[in-house]
Amino acid sequence: MTKAVIAVVGRDAVGIIAKVSNICAECKVNILDISQTVLHDYFSMIMIVDITAINLPFPDFVDRMNALGQENGLQIHTMHENIFNSMHRI
Repeated sequence: MTKAVIAVVGRDAVGIIAKVSNICAECKVNILDISQTVLHDYFSMIMIVDITAINLPFPDFVDRMNALGQENGLQIHTMHENIFNSMHRI
């Protein structure tokens, strides 16, 4: 199984989880785990996703998530598990 991490931060609004989840579903990216919280008016979410069956190149998926973030005033960071693990290795 190949995984990725999607982190979303921004002002809270209706439908953020749905918008991110819809892109995942369209791209055959399976959500394995999700953690989200709203702190005052700020939304944050981390998703662990399985990209084994993704139906487009991973960089294109990252671009779609970035575009969604820009359209909705959110910061969306999508990282392949190898990059995430390398960044957080001591």
